[in-house]
Order: sequence, then C-alpha cells, then structure tokens
Amino acid sequence: METSIIVEKVDEFLIEEFEVESDEISPEANLKETLDLDSLDYVDLVVAIEATFGVKLVGEDFVGIESFQDFYKLIERKVNA
Repeated sequence: METSIIVEKVDEFLIEEFEVESDEISPEANLKETLDLDSLDYVDLVVAIEATFGVKLVGEDFVGIESFQDFYKLIERKVNA
C-alpha cells in the first residue's frame, strides 16, 4: 500500500473519530502531544488501525514513535510486511 493512501486513511480517521483539527496534523508534529490521548484512547486508536489496515500492533511497535511521520511509517511497514 502506498504511503499517501496510508496517510490519507489515518488522517481521515483521526479527524473523524478523535476530532483532531486537520491543520494540527503534519508529518513533523508530535503524535502524543497533538492527539492528547489517554490510555483508553490509545487502545481505541490501535483497534481502529488494526481493523482498517488488517495489521497487528503491539506495545513494542510504538517505541520510538514520536511524530505522525513515524506513525505512518510504522503502519506502512506492517501493511507491506
């Protein structure tokens, strides 16, 4: 799957489900600070990503994930594995 499709789907989901403003989402933005998610929200995010992309995410996958770009790349690696 192409990166642009992954970015589009992730951003669309975040805007609709987590009410994130589209102008707050950029590849360089800090994922955690921008989304301001609690632990339950993170579970919801993981479940949605797994359902949308048909991948399995575990806690270790998020080590080193700081920006939206990092997150997109994580999903791309999982989808294309």
